[in-house]
Amino acid sequence: MNATVIAVALSLVSAAAYASAAVAQARLAGRTEPDAGVLRLLGRGAWWSAVALNAGGALLHVAALKYGPLTLVQPLGALTLVVAVPLGARAAGRRVTRIEWRGTILTLLGLGALLVTAGGAAPHETLSLPEALAVGAGTMAVVAGLSRPGARPGLRHAAASGITSGVASALTQTLTVSVTDHTGPLFSWHLVVVALLVSAFAMSGLLLSQTAYRGGLGAPLAVVTLANPVAAAAIGLALLGERLQGGRTSLFLALLGTVAAVRGVFLLSRAQAETSAAAGPVTAGPAGDEPKPGAGTPSRIVIASRGPMDQPALRPEPVRAPVGGS
Repeated sequence: MNATVIAVALSLVSAAAYASAAVAQARLAGRTEPDAGVLRLLGRGAWWSAVALNAGGALLHVAALKYGPLTLVQPLGALTLVVAVPLGARAAGRRVTRIEWRGTILTLLGLGALLVTAGGAAPHETLSLPEALAVGAGTMAVVAGLSRPGARPGLRHAAASGITSGVASALTQTLTVSVTDHTGPLFSWHLVVVALLVSAFAMSGLLLSQTAYRGGLGAPLAVVTLANPVAAAAIGLALLGERLQGGRTSLFLALLGTVAAVRGVFLLSRAQAETSAAAGPVTAGPAGDEPKPGAGTPSRIVIASRGPMDQPALRPEPVRAPVGGS
């Protein structure tokens, strides 16, 4: 079978696993206090379910990187957005809005344009140890800058998550090609250091995405989906000898695709803000386990979530006594 076909098939299944993991993380983030630490997450079964789905997607992704270059495999991760946005809306008990559809389609068209320009040859070059260390140091500096306190932390954490995941993929490809091509010793300082960097960046990407999804799924996932292939492709083009197909025409198409993808992310961000505003303020009850609507909620029936499966349940809103007696 053609190596490109194998890479695409593995990437499709990987994207489905990542989408399911993103929805699980978003639901967990909605039920977790903002100041909850990592140890609190480790005690929850939902967290480990998301970890298992991410691990399955990662293994399939690693296999795909054996058969296809970064510029081909990474943009296919955009299919995660196609699956996750409707899944996330369904989990929240609502329909996908028109703006969300427009944002998703634009993001996918933009990433599709990047995919068209990608080369299809199987990878054969790897990062040297100094290159891997330089990439790791640069990534940590960028992530530190994006993680500073400030406005729009969700989108900044999402960008940091996408960058770390993309860099982890680039380093994984170096590890995979080095091991399977048998061009050197199986255990060397080079491979050990690269493996440690892959583990650190993969876990960092997972934790950063968990914090990004606290404000919603659509826009943060779109930013992750966009930042991931951009970071990986930058490494592939600059250090691994990968090339865009079509010369100047492909460069123009890649720029056009980037503009469309950024516009899609903006639409998803706006849709997320509108959805959050329509939901109204939510506060925890005395025990901290039942959300209550804000004081200005006009509806007499509130859709709540109870039980381990978070199935929607109806509960009456307390009726206030009119001022001045009956």
